[in-house]
Amino acid sequence: MTERQARLAELRPYVTQARALEGWTLAHQPQPLGAPPPWDYEQRARELAAKAHAVLDLGTGGGEVLSRILPGFTGRAVATEEWGRNAPVAARCLQPLGVSVLQADSYQLPFGPAGFDLVLDRHEALRPAEVARVLAPGGTLLTQQIRSDWCDELRDAFPRMTVFEPHHETYPSGFETAGLQVVNMQQHAQAMAFERLGQIAYTIAAAPWSFPNFDLDADHDALLEVERTRRRPEGLVLTDRRYILEARKPIDYSTVVF
Repeated sequence: MTERQARLAELRPYVTQARALEGWTLAHQPQPLGAPPPWDYEQRARELAAKAHAVLDLGTGGGEVLSRILPGFTGRAVATEEWGRNAPVAARCLQPLGVSVLQADSYQLPFGPAGFDLVLDRHEALRPAEVARVLAPGGTLLTQQIRSDWCDELRDAFPRMTVFEPHHETYPSGFETAGLQVVNMQQHAQAMAFERLGQIAYTIAAAPWSFPNFDLDADHDALLEVERTRRRPEGLVLTDRRYILEARKPIDYSTVVF
């Protein structure tokens, strides 16, 4: 067996595992380095849900996060998931909590206006105007997002990485244009270390929207370039960049009848 064949044999199980992924619980998590983000998305979501009557969760994945947020919630809860493989996984996970799961595109939500007083979104792309449309006056949006320059160090080896909009800038301005008030916006960058190259191959294969047409054999040299350039004493180090945003829809008291 050649050295190349040996490395491919080492990496292939990680890619195979990633392509069989259902839900959104990644099997190979890197080791965070340094201080964690100064917020707790799930805790804040629980606080907001405790005061809400109707909750919408966008891009719920396999329902894993929402299932930790909603225990004890007695109102109406709906979750969307666009990926056909994940929607039934989410439905099975969330059914015991009474949550309805719809396979739907977050850019065109199948709901009437002002139907929810809390919209949650953990890492799902969105349209600010569409969120504002379904949010009731006085309601709140809470979203945690991965920044578009997440793990940008990989771009040297994978120049075809998708270039996403800088939504850490466009989402806040979009919400304000749609009439919402941004009440909290925090950003955080944190180094993270992968112990083995296979873990990076798994991460890349699990995110085809960021790494289109990834092929282990064709991209073998690119992976070795990542290993060569990102190896540190702590492991293979990349940068995780994310942010949290909370916005509220004002009540137009001129239309309220007392």
